Amino acid sequence: MAMQPLSEIGRWLLLVGLILVLIGGLLLLLGRVPGLGRLPGDFVWERGNIKIFAPVGTMLLLSIILTILLNLIVRWLR
Repeated sequence: MAMQPLSEIGRWLLLVGLILVLIGGLLLLLGRVPGLGRLPGDFVWERGNIKIFAPVGTMLLLSIILTILLNLIVRWLR
């Protein structure tokens, strides 16, 4: 029996919602890690009342950590 179109859309919306909740929770937890966002390589430019923040060092660190974790997960699933 084929699934109804609204039922299929509902399942996708629930999945996307759960993913957004997980990402939001992760961001809340990462905000509490001391020093994250103030690593060497994180650039801050201030001119008057304008502030530009480029967390290059933090992005590199998170990229390396996530790459290692995802590689371990993919190898474990094979």
